[in-house]
Amino acid sequence: MAKKEAGAAPGGAPEAPVKKGKKKQFKKKERKHVPHGVAHIKASFNNTIVTLSDLEGKVIAWKSAGSLGFRGSRKGTPFAAQQAAMNAANAVRDHGMRSVEVRVSGPGSGRESAIRALAAAGLEVRHIRDVTPVPHNGCRPPKRRRV
Repeated sequence: MAKKEAGAAPGGAPEAPVKKGKKKQFKKKERKHVPHGVAHIKASFNNTIVTLSDLEGKVIAWKSAGSLGFRGSRKGTPFAAQQAAMNAANAVRDHGMRSVEVRVSGPGSGRESAIRALAAAGLEVRHIRDVTPVPHNGCRPPKRRRV
């Protein structure tokens, strides 16, 4: 039987040196204190996205029905929009947000339920504005169908 060398691993390869240094110190993520913000609700037929930002437009938290695990046609439901708004509101309350100005865009079924959920989560809804883009004569329609 051969003698084992000091500092050798069982496979015969030299053992890796043990690191003796300072542990890496990470800066604690600073939480912004934002008392008033803007809630952007984009309600399409297939999904609802709730984004909460400060007055400058910097996003603090967002949730969508799809990110909460709703799939397929269930993403476009009022219940999914309510859940997304609740989760987003709970995330921004840690930042000290108390009141929001709501901007709703899109024709989806989750418009009203998302606003109600924001109010139920403890955020004061200051005013609601519909910012759905409206075409002014729009793009050219498709050519007439021949059957």
